[in-house]
Amino acid sequence: MRRQRIGSLEVSALSLGTLPFGKWVDDKTSFAIMDRFAEAGGTFLDTANNYVFWDGGTGDESEEAVGRWLAARGNRDEVVVATKMGARPLTPGTGLENAEGLSGDTVRRAAEGSLKRLGIDHIDLYYSHIEDRTVTLEDTLGGFASLVEAGSVREVGASNHATWRLERARAVSRANGWPLYTAVQQRYSYLRPRPGVRLPEAGHVHMTEELFDYAAAEGDVALVAYSTLLSGRYRDKPLGEEYDHPGTTRRLAVLRDVAAELGATVNQVVLAWLLRQDIIPLVGASTLAQLEETLGALEVELDDDQVRRMDAAV
Repeated sequence: MRRQRIGSLEVSALSLGTLPFGKWVDDKTSFAIMDRFAEAGGTFLDTANNYVFWDGGTGDESEEAVGRWLAARGNRDEVVVATKMGARPLTPGTGLENAEGLSGDTVRRAAEGSLKRLGIDHIDLYYSHIEDRTVTLEDTLGGFASLVEAGSVREVGASNHATWRLERARAVSRANGWPLYTAVQQRYSYLRPRPGVRLPEAGHVHMTEELFDYAAAEGDVALVAYSTLLSGRYRDKPLGEEYDHPGTTRRLAVLRDVAAELGATVNQVVLAWLLRQDIIPLVGASTLAQLEETLGALEVELDDDQVRRMDAAV
């Protein structure tokens, strides 16, 4: 599997999301999925300290499952571990309105919890999971900087942030000589929601043309896309009102045509399209069959005309 850079890190072109592990997917299946991903050359695992609080989880489950796998396989040095903090509810049964937030003390305390659950001595990529405008950027970024200085974190990133907040955060870090956010993880896929629509998933922030422009201009901001396959909605689940517009119809038609031309699945074509843009798709899997389909995207070669047609369908 080809590699990309996130700051000082070399990561696989696909990132394996581990959201369901330890809660919806048992260790036997979770371990088999991570084993197969590693066998295929995957090195980039993604988790968070709040999965899956919205379905009765504590937030510990995914990190602990990844930690058990790392301990069982003894392969810590071969894996890039990304996790996130800031969106973990302070009280079980509550939501993002009661999230832990991004104060510097909270950043440091949350890292201690994640390191313990993962059973590792450093986090490779540590994200602020959501924005927290109740604290200063200096407070938040100072917390992340102290973790990097202590060797507990290698690179820092932001998820679900507005582009202007990302720019302001990087400016604050530059002014203080602190590590910059080197990765941005946002929602993105081939189908696009209606402009300005509020997504039903609380906290999700979609990639925008402004973000693409900013990342290209900066040259040192890696883009990681989650919800790349829309949780099965390309295949057999309803898309939802946020995708109810003429552009969806046109894009689906082109997507299906290209998939037929290539003898690939629509999911594989979506992932191949993202990879052509040097976006790192974050892909989840709850079965080995789902992962195998995802890995098949690495063999899909879109030609320039197919990419042009896909991009022109709006």
